[in-house]
Amino acid sequence: MRKVAVVGYPNVGKSSLVNRLTQSREAVVHERSGITRDRKELATDWNGRQFALIDTGGVDLEDTDPLAVSIRDQVREALSDADVALLVVDGKAGFRAGDEEVADMLRKGGLPVVLAANKIDNPKDFGLIHDFHGLGLGEPMAVSAAQGLGTGDLLDRLVELLPEGDEPEDDEDIVRLAVIGRPNVGKSSLVNAFLGRERVIVSDIAGTTRDSIDTPIEVDGRKLLLVDTAGIRRAAKVNESVEYYTSLRSQRAADRADVALVVCDATDGVTSQDLRIAELAMKSGCATALVLNKWDLTSGDDFDLDHERARVNRKLRLRPKVLTTSAKTGRHINRILIEALSLAERASYRIPTPELNRFLGDLTASRETPQKQGRRLKLFYAAQIETRPPRFSIHVNHRNRLTRDYAYFVENRLRERYALEGIPLVIDFVERQQRRRGE
Repeated sequence: MRKVAVVGYPNVGKSSLVNRLTQSREAVVHERSGITRDRKELATDWNGRQFALIDTGGVDLEDTDPLAVSIRDQVREALSDADVALLVVDGKAGFRAGDEEVADMLRKGGLPVVLAANKIDNPKDFGLIHDFHGLGLGEPMAVSAAQGLGTGDLLDRLVELLPEGDEPEDDEDIVRLAVIGRPNVGKSSLVNAFLGRERVIVSDIAGTTRDSIDTPIEVDGRKLLLVDTAGIRRAAKVNESVEYYTSLRSQRAADRADVALVVCDATDGVTSQDLRIAELAMKSGCATALVLNKWDLTSGDDFDLDHERARVNRKLRLRPKVLTTSAKTGRHINRILIEALSLAERASYRIPTPELNRFLGDLTASRETPQKQGRRLKLFYAAQIETRPPRFSIHVNHRNRLTRDYAYFVENRLRERYALEGIPLVIDFVERQQRRRGE
């Protein structure tokens, strides 16, 4: 897909403009500068052309803060990946030295550049844009992300400059993988390890990643779309509105994913917050696994992994697997991705009906069904009726003879038999319409 890199000085309204052009709220917008820290790609279309806008962090070339340096590196990589650059300036604030610095970087890059003067919310302010002719990037275009003024003309100009061809591929077979978890557990480092390059800013400061970022990857010939989400914080700690919207976006990422990896800090073990995040992912319909990152900081002799797995099985009904990895050393990185693909396959696999009925026979032979008023529950027939998530129908004589304990027993044995750990499933116990006397 063709791409447009959206760049500019901090707090000129890049993310607001991206949201306006894509008709979404995917990019985090806030009145405080510096909220967008990672680059994020959002698909859109205009006059029959589909392309992606790359929203980037604000560029301040004078800032020596390590995080600011990382943002500049991300912007440069976004430009290397784009076909057109869109430089956004603050039309109301007027020409600033920082705009000249960014423009100079673009002139050296060789990409076609469109100059957009944002925050021109009233046609009476159109005269303000003439200050920006001095950037030497052609005619500035007056736009308003807030009001929508001039955005149609801007899209026309972008589409005009995009090269022809390279239509988007069919993504029906792509497995969508959400990487979620508490702040600073190493989600971004893990995604970068998956990719083999730095795509997401990594910092010791908790909460560095504030946008959800989609990145395609291929593993053993299978396509994956990685979603690295902003850290999910406990509701009591979400004091800033930025954190509130970020938490919502993380949940939204889980809603549209097929598989979720809940990243935990191995030095903390699986915390109660990690368990809640896993529950959130599984309620969203994701096949889920917990990943203990930073394994290199633990001692295998001191860490009781079996105890941790048993605890997760007690706490979480879906019994997701607990895996170990180290983004820093590369331990088990490929194994984690293969497990994610395997989870997606098992969630979409249909178990043959004869096999399910053999399972029912083994089930009743291993544990007697419950009885009520001297009459016992009978399991007649089982079939799988849906996938993603798997849904099963088990025909019984009387539903009121089914106990919650036995229903959980059936579910747990089904997971064990067909490796459905961490995969949401539904079991419908259907009462047979016509029962013979004495059943």
